[in-house]
Amino acid sequence: MVVKVDERRRAKPKSSRPAAPEREGGNGAPGLAARKAAAKLLAAVIDAHTSLDGLTDHDHGHPQFRALDMRDRALVRAILVTALRYRRTIANLIAARLERPLPANATALSHILHVAAAQILFLDIPDSAAVDLAVTHAKSDPRTARFSGLVNGVLRSIARGKEAELPATLASTQDAPDWFRDRLVAAYGAETATRILDMHRIEAPVDFTVKSDPEGWAEKLGGIVLPTGSVRVGRLAADVPDLPGFAEGEWWVQDAAAALPARLFGDVAGQHIVDLCAAPGGKTAQLLLAGARVTAIDNSKNRLARLEQNLARLGYSARTVHADILKFEPEELFDAVLLDAPCSSTGTVRRHPDVPWAKTPEDIAKLADLQTRLLARAVLMVKPGGRIVFSNCSLDPLEGEAMLTASLSGSTSIANDAVQPGEVPGIDAFLTPQGALRTTPADLDMGKPELSGLDGFFAARLRRLA
Repeated sequence: MVVKVDERRRAKPKSSRPAAPEREGGNGAPGLAARKAAAKLLAAVIDAHTSLDGLTDHDHGHPQFRALDMRDRALVRAILVTALRYRRTIANLIAARLERPLPANATALSHILHVAAAQILFLDIPDSAAVDLAVTHAKSDPRTARFSGLVNGVLRSIARGKEAELPATLASTQDAPDWFRDRLVAAYGAETATRILDMHRIEAPVDFTVKSDPEGWAEKLGGIVLPTGSVRVGRLAADVPDLPGFAEGEWWVQDAAAALPARLFGDVAGQHIVDLCAAPGGKTAQLLLAGARVTAIDNSKNRLARLEQNLARLGYSARTVHADILKFEPEELFDAVLLDAPCSSTGTVRRHPDVPWAKTPEDIAKLADLQTRLLARAVLMVKPGGRIVFSNCSLDPLEGEAMLTASLSGSTSIANDAVQPGEVPGIDAFLTPQGALRTTPADLDMGKPELSGLDGFFAARLRRLA
């Protein structure tokens, strides 16, 4: 089926009257508010490059999201994660049903189609409900009302053809924007880039850092122990706060890759370490567990409060400081510094599929510059001979290998302190020739895709020169 798009007709001007409240029946059909919110938030990610986590925050998120009950919020989140994870696949199936592409200014129509198609193709929602609500949604918006027939035709055709067409479309499509795919290919080669993108389609497992007895906690939580020591669970049996050991503070959720940088310090017992950009506190907790005394610094009061709450549950305490790291002046130099720097987060796409659509290459360049300045500042906080561990969750070498090379080039204040094979159990496969750490979602094959992979991370260990 091919549906025509009439670009000649103009939509009527948007009414200046306030919208009627949602109600049963008509434009207030059950479930319609959730679909409208999903389309609105999808527009915010795609058109305005807004973070999905911020939009769906239960306390400070988008008003249209916060107006929903918790069940509908969960539905909206599921729709959005799915629509973003498979955005190119969905777009190709829609395009195959159009005689000509949608008009460039028909973004509202595109978002309605993507929200409904995500439900039809990937979620356990009746096709008829997804189609009918999308048609009702289109009719309720002056920008899309004239396209309601197109919405009906395209979506019903996708529903009829999904079993035959979806596998082939998935096999021939890479679900990433061109700029992101091209940078992965340039950094890792076409084969590894494809494996990374394939892993982005698979929901990430949940990893735990445990205080002790990883084998015992793996059994209790229904998971496995990774070679790096983290406990991994493919699918949780309950919400995190309801799992055994949560209330007792026996573990915390932390991706296996994120748990590696703090281990690069070696024995830290008795040392005073500053954790920069410390919230939400997973690495701070690791250092405390290892016997260090920690000062945790973050420039966000809200995030710092969350860190304090997390540490309290674990039975730990650290000195916390709300400060701009670029302006922070320590009273005395620290034995070591951990800088988990702000970054593009492209290593977390498996968990946050909005990232490649919300970020741009310009964002990466700006963040790499910020990281360079933060690292230069961090060096000044450590005693001569002390170690600095720099890390971030970006897959882009501009924020990792290239930034490190530029920072070391000609420097008289720091030197590379290469991590040696066998020094840290379970990480040899991730070591670069320079002795830095590089992980990708294509790494750590555990036999099953849903139990394999880990976040993309870069970490390097440096030493301040006397």
